[in-house]
Amino acid sequence: MNFAGPILLMALAGILLGGSLSLRKNEKFAASIAVAACAVAAFLGGAYLVYG
Repeated sequence: MNFAGPILLMALAGILLGGSLSLRKNEKFAASIAVAACAVAAFLGGAYLVYG
């Protein structure tokens, strides 16, 4: 089974989560929520590719 795609999606999710936390520290809450939502979508997409 090829796990390259899901691993890359989950790595992207981690990077986006870090960006979201950075935006939250800079008090850009709307952008932080949007980036966090993208991070969750990337993580769930990776999990779906592994388990789906």
